[in-house]
Amino acid sequence: MVRSNHFSREAILRDLLKILGEMTSDWEGGFAGAIGPETRLAADLALESIHVVQLVVAIERHFQRQDLPFQQLFVPGDRSVDDLRVSDLVDFLYTHLNTPSSGRTDTRSI
Repeated sequence: MVRSNHFSREAILRDLLKILGEMTSDWEGGFAGAIGPETRLAADLALESIHVVQLVVAIERHFQRQDLPFQQLFVPGDRSVDDLRVSDLVDFLYTHLNTPSSGRTDTRSI
């Protein structure tokens, strides 16, 4: 996706659903329902830590941003998050994609 000055929640959700759909389409025993805003990454999609890393990389590539502070999403404060809904990820991306890039190329800390 080409960089834009503003990403809408709807566009982010659409792109994120496409990324998640591509990730899970060839999984054995994959998610039976449709992925939506209330879908939980761990409980519903059975994403494990390696899948979360793959998801982060796919998001960074898609949005051409490697400076997104995913550690704030997955490890707020001093404790890690057990699960997130797709809508939580959309909210995070909406906030951080609509702020200027810091110029840093890699801040992954998951």
